[in-house]
Amino acid sequence: MASSTSSLLFKLTAFTLCFWVLFGTTSGQLSANFYAKTCPNFRSVITRAVNSAVSSEARMGASLLRLHFHDCFVNGCDGSVLLDDNSTFTGEKTAGPNSGSIRGFNVIDTIKTQLESQCPGVVSCADILAAAARDAVVALSGPSWGAVFGRRDSTTASLSAANSNLPGPGSSLSGLISSFSNKGFTANEMIALSGSHSIGQARCTVFRNRLYNDNNINASFAATLQPNCPTSGGDNNLSPLDLASPTTFDNKYYNNLISQSGLLHSDQELFNGGSADAQVRTYASNQATFFRDFGNAMVKMGNLSPLTGSSGQVRTNCRKVN
Repeated sequence: MASSTSSLLFKLTAFTLCFWVLFGTTSGQLSANFYAKTCPNFRSVITRAVNSAVSSEARMGASLLRLHFHDCFVNGCDGSVLLDDNSTFTGEKTAGPNSGSIRGFNVIDTIKTQLESQCPGVVSCADILAAAARDAVVALSGPSWGAVFGRRDSTTASLSAANSNLPGPGSSLSGLISSFSNKGFTANEMIALSGSHSIGQARCTVFRNRLYNDNNINASFAATLQPNCPTSGGDNNLSPLDLASPTTFDNKYYNNLISQSGLLHSDQELFNGGSADAQVRTYASNQATFFRDFGNAMVKMGNLSPLTGSSGQVRTNCRKVN
């Protein structure tokens, strides 16, 4: 009996090892090696395109990261944010949090065209967004993380969901905690993901009120920004979300908050005498901890309600349904 049990355990162990060798790490129905046989070069195609885009314009790194976030927070990571309006639905691009703000669609189009020429109908737009987000952060000196693939694309989009699910720049701390909690994130994970504002820029129209009406803002910081964002006019003038190191993904964003130099009202809410202060101090003093937590939270974000198996489709053009 003992010999039989030992033999069974050995076989189970061998099977488990074989499974991981063949399929890599998995998360639900997603896998790190999902395209190993069907499109083995998909990662290198995406990485080259992202590196080229970020090299030409550092801001594009933040734009690609933001596309993935704005996709996943609206009905899951399904590529819906990429869909143009059509006769059956109004897409998400004109929603309040997206209009005049999200960008990088041309980079995704370029990647999709290149992948379609190598592996027609194989790599989903949702997976391109996930891979491009990671490569964009790495291109700006940030951390990598164990991205997994196998998502499929939605055949519809939701303007109303984009308007209601995405937290805005005027959000309070409680509002941020609630928005992320609704998607299954803890408050600490929300604080880590907010570190994405280490890169990128924002339009004057979304931070003007903070410059002139908030009382928890560094006076010198406000004075530096006010000429580029007057009380009226200049709505589309841009300022870096992180003045200290605007094109490097690092932990200076959190140091900015401690000095009351967060660009957005929602940024500064993370350090305003509330429950998030301690976590902000931790990340400000320990970049490795921030990088670890950010990467883990990004893996979790990439697992928000993906379409897998026979659900949805693999769009051949990310802007429209097949």
